[in-house]
Amino acid sequence: MFKYGAEKFSDELILAARFLLVLLYLIFGWQKITDYAGTVAYMAQTGAPVPGISAVIAIIMELFVSAAIVLGVFTRPLALLLMAYTLGTGIIGHHYWNMTGMAQFENMINFYKNVSIMGGLLLLYVTGSGKYSIDRLLQYG
Repeated sequence: MFKYGAEKFSDELILAARFLLVLLYLIFGWQKITDYAGTVAYMAQTGAPVPGISAVIAIIMELFVSAAIVLGVFTRPLALLLMAYTLGTGIIGHHYWNMTGMAQFENMINFYKNVSIMGGLLLLYVTGSGKYSIDRLLQYG
């Protein structure tokens, strides 16, 4: 019974999933763009290469790529791009294997949250953007 309900509302559920999947990026991307100096300082603190450029990349990925995914614009390739970015941020920003104590525990949680998000982005790549998307209007993907 549930299976048929899910199929009946699959496009609505894909729209909701797109939003929920990137909500974290939208929130933190907005924080990064409104506090660029703080973002650059954070990038330097985490060991990101070329902190100023890393901050710009983070803002583009987290705010603009995520907004495009919510709107359903080039959803499949952007899901893969955001997945690669998420892997990179996990490795650079949450390298728990080099830490001890509570920092190790907290970063291990965040690293595996990134891995889980990557799974959602991979699933979005497979399913596509659904009916409620610019992709559908343009008959893309």
